[in-house]
Amino acid sequence: MTPGRRRLLVISAVLLLAVLGWGLAAVLKPAFQRTIVITTGADRGIYRGFADRYAQVLKRDGITLDIRSSSGSVENYQRLRDPHSAYEAGFIQSGTISPKESDHLQTIAAVSYEPIWVFYRGDATINRLVQLRGKRISIGVPGSGLLNVSRLLLAYSGVTGDNAALLQMDAARAYQGLENGQLDAAFFIGRPDAPMQTTLLNSDLKLMSFAQADALVQKFPSLSKIIFPRASTSIANDRPPDDVTLLAATALLVAKDTMHPALVYLLLDAARIVHGGEDYFTPLGRFPNLDTEEFPISDESTRFFKSGRPFLQRYLPFWLASFIERRLLILVPFAALLIGLLQALPAMVEARFKNRLVVCYRAIKSLEDEIWRTSQPTAAQLAQWRDEIENIDAHACRMRISQRYFPDLYALKQAIGIVRDRIGQVAGRMKE
Repeated sequence: MTPGRRRLLVISAVLLLAVLGWGLAAVLKPAFQRTIVITTGADRGIYRGFADRYAQVLKRDGITLDIRSSSGSVENYQRLRDPHSAYEAGFIQSGTISPKESDHLQTIAAVSYEPIWVFYRGDATINRLVQLRGKRISIGVPGSGLLNVSRLLLAYSGVTGDNAALLQMDAARAYQGLENGQLDAAFFIGRPDAPMQTTLLNSDLKLMSFAQADALVQKFPSLSKIIFPRASTSIANDRPPDDVTLLAATALLVAKDTMHPALVYLLLDAARIVHGGEDYFTPLGRFPNLDTEEFPISDESTRFFKSGRPFLQRYLPFWLASFIERRLLILVPFAALLIGLLQALPAMVEARFKNRLVVCYRAIKSLEDEIWRTSQPTAAQLAQWRDEIENIDAHACRMRISQRYFPDLYALKQAIGIVRDRIGQVAGRMKE
């Protein structure tokens, strides 16, 4: 082997090892991830409640959910769309943002309805948002999905900052404002069993029923029409005294598209456990689902809702299933490469041996041609020919080969013997 070819093989081997090492690091890195950073909402809000329950489920598989509060859906979106942020997943309210392909976000699942409640004071019955003109209204806080939705709903009804006082308050301040008369109406969002909703539903405040819900849903397809049944709060006190028509956004569990598939499956399983039951508004199994088009649906979610968790994750602990899956990702291509090398090795060995034979045969042929061309060789030429044929013979004897190539080696030795005999014949004629 020439020095140039040896150098090329060394460089190729180093590059191959570097590529395999990089691939190994890329595959194994997620296997050791034990924390998911999730952005939620207010500390006592609906999203925080979801995350707290997710954390309990994920803990079974050794995963820690790092829960970080925010002002709401809009801020969650801004955090997740930043590719350099630590946030990996979060909740986003349907209809509150305009996603772009460059966001690199994906929907894991739609997980729950988020009812929109409008509580108000006064003797008159309010069932249309236009009746709030001239009123003092709390519409949510900056960064929340509620702020965007309430503004849009009011705008459809002709209620704007020009003909009403639209105030940005959190839920606690809005409730206090209604109680002490500083507000006439306020928008809230959350499940009926949440602490704030429980307080509101058991207060003397009135709950608006959306008489125009069907038309508003047509205008705002990201919302759904739902019914809060009579006496849902209290059967004994008949609260509320009638069925209440509400509008509801949908809570979406969204993640960066770089999240590892194994972690996506764990979040999906947690969502199924937390949201799979029936409640005031949905039958058993209604959530989680993929009935949303705001963000691209993750491939893992499509497979999950079709056939459940991957086979290994169904029967093995997460860490073990993840360990095996990642090793398979490495071992399968490595095994294929190894098999290919093993299959090619005999041909490589044979080619190397054949190449050595060719070198010897060329030397023999060159020497034989020179003998035939020289009709009157000198003693010095005869001595040179003898040295050359002996060198070729010595080189052939030093070849280390397997038994299967013995016939080729002895065929070479026969050729060497023929040329050696030819030199002897020439030398004999010179003596005569």
